[in-house]
Amino acid sequence: MMDTPKIYESEYRFCLILWEHEPVRSKELVRLCQEQLGWKPTTTYTVIKRLSERGVLKNENTLVTSLVSKDAVQEAELGEFVEKTFEGSLPAFVAAFTRRGDLRKEDIDALQAMIDRYRKEAGHD
Repeated sequence: MMDTPKIYESEYRFCLILWEHEPVRSKELVRLCQEQLGWKPTTTYTVIKRLSERGVLKNENTLVTSLVSKDAVQEAELGEFVEKTFEGSLPAFVAAFTRRGDLRKEDIDALQAMIDRYRKEAGHD
């Protein structure tokens, strides 16, 4: 599996717009970024160029499409966060998350269902 390119916070907000509208013309992206992020056109074109150079998206004949999925970016970011903040320990991350005490019953049920599904798919029954 190839490494997911690093996407920084302002670029991620741009990518959220791209993922929602792709494939999208660069001119339309400029309009959307101006509307939703308050960006100048030059800022949007700079971000398109930078993310294109890093292999996050492609811009062919002014049609912009992503080369990296939202899921892949979120997984990479989460992995980096858990590694950096919790010494790579997923249980330590979950413990910190649950200590906040504001998990709703629906959240707990959804998390349990994910764990059960993962356990079954991975053959850890």
